[in-house]
Amino acid sequence: MKRYVILIASVAMQMCLGATYSWSVYVQPLKDSTGLLQGPVQLPFTLFYFAFPVTMIFSGQLLPRLGPRICAVGGGLLFGCGWIVAGWGNDLFLFTMLGIGLMAGVGVGFAYIVPIATCIRWFPDRKGLVTGVAVAGFGGGAALVSQIGAWLMTVQEATPFATFQILGIAFMVLVGGAGLCMQYPPDTHMGKPPAGSLGRIISQRDFRRLYLAMGCGLAAGFTVNANLKELFIGGSLAAGVTAVGLFALANAAGRITWGWLFDRLGGRAMVSANLLSQALVLLLAPWVLVSSWGLLLFAGLTGFNYGGVLVLYASSVAHRWGSAALGQVYGLLFSANVPAALAPLLAGLLFDATGSFTPALYLIALLIVGAAFLFMHSPKNKVDLSTVQHAKR
Repeated sequence: MKRYVILIASVAMQMCLGATYSWSVYVQPLKDSTGLLQGPVQLPFTLFYFAFPVTMIFSGQLLPRLGPRICAVGGGLLFGCGWIVAGWGNDLFLFTMLGIGLMAGVGVGFAYIVPIATCIRWFPDRKGLVTGVAVAGFGGGAALVSQIGAWLMTVQEATPFATFQILGIAFMVLVGGAGLCMQYPPDTHMGKPPAGSLGRIISQRDFRRLYLAMGCGLAAGFTVNANLKELFIGGSLAAGVTAVGLFALANAAGRITWGWLFDRLGGRAMVSANLLSQALVLLLAPWVLVSSWGLLLFAGLTGFNYGGVLVLYASSVAHRWGSAALGQVYGLLFSANVPAALAPLLAGLLFDATGSFTPALYLIALLIVGAAFLFMHSPKNKVDLSTVQHAKR
């Protein structure tokens, strides 16, 4: 019974930590309140996706020393405090950047890995399932948060900054409370990861190709997610909010579906298929984003493809380097979020200059196609991620 309580607490925690995925709901209200343009308003979102992955590189090594409860509660409190500090941005937008961007990013960096590592220990015979459920919670939580945020700003007429503070208090209570439930089963050990320096990992061609592919996939997802409400000019607020929620739900569904396909069809095939599928959707954007229904279709397809990014590459690392090295190698691979986090900012600046997101979407699509080409043509004796050793699970 205890392990199911921990599983429920893990899902609740991840749903709160994924709140930044709802950022596009606040973009237009922030522009109206501050007078800032599309590009600068994306700075908190961009900074968040610098702080989060950089912190992840170190948090995986600190988790065995500090334990899951301290990392989860500490990260959750810092995350909630960040949203509260962001509420002071009405006087100076720098507070919003530092709150949601830096403080919340570091908080998620510490707390994100805890539910995954904890649930794997409590469900050793269902590692894939519980990991998928937890990670899907991170993606799907934004659907709920976006609805709550929109309701506060429209029905309750709260400013975006007041909304940040209300949500921040809720995040502190929910994530902090869920973090208190995080503990490992007695007398269990995960084993030590194989020795190897970061430089040695980076020097491998396998890792560099995965890094490029993951970075391009993340850039596409970030760009669409952060600017979703503005992709169809003339759309209603309700359509934009619905699109944000649909993106989040499709993101969650994509994590489970792409992971299921990975186990059955192989890593190389699924990583390539995921990249090319996302590139195709981006290239078709001018013909799809012509109505509110087109916006919803675009949100669903891009969200579904983006969901695969957070599953396929973790699975690829496990199959290529082994499960024991997952924390070390994937923690480093996860830093692909850092360069990818620049994409929404650059897309916003291109929009300010051209009045259209099409140039940015086309540029990202071309980068994705290039990454897919390199990945598909990598030597099989060097990167053969399609081999699934079920006997070792």
